[in-house]
Amino acid sequence: MATISDLSRGNFVRYNGEVMQVEDLQHRTPGNLRAFYQVKFRNVRNGKLAENRFRPSDEIDLLRVETREYQYLYADGDSLVCMDNNTFEQIYLDKALLGDALKYIKEGVTLLIAFENGTDPITASAPPSVVLEVSYTEPGLQGDTATRTLKPATLENGTEIRVPLFINTGDSVRVDTRTGEYIERVK
Repeated sequence: MATISDLSRGNFVRYNGEVMQVEDLQHRTPGNLRAFYQVKFRNVRNGKLAENRFRPSDEIDLLRVETREYQYLYADGDSLVCMDNNTFEQIYLDKALLGDALKYIKEGVTLLIAFENGTDPITASAPPSVVLEVSYTEPGLQGDTATRTLKPATLENGTEIRVPLFINTGDSVRVDTRTGEYIERVK
């Protein structure tokens, strides 16, 4: 157990029986009232926010979290099979932990997975950007590079994004996994 004053942004705690991450932490001392901490948490399972006030002496269960890099091998139902590159140990990771970034990753990409007590994965994050090949898009016309007009393109994993007019079928593009936006063409 740790006191609230020991917390900092990014820590993982167990609050009301749920695993939460500290989003924001403010120490306030209003007028002639006692000081308190205003803490904003995010539930790592469903992403919901919770906010509460604590006295500086209140105790909270601070979790020991370890992050490791795993390589995504393949999808198996509602799980992703990932392998530790050092020990070659394989784990099953719930697809919900990746959120929307799941649409933009492919086999072989490295994921950063956080574990509670060394065994239970609580969060997973994809790399900030990935390189994917365009499997289909309408052909671009000569001289259509002057404007910032976008057209739909289907990627190798079946996801559809908007790309500039000069991108053709077979080109490789870098995609932002957080927003799903086109970043650049890759040679």
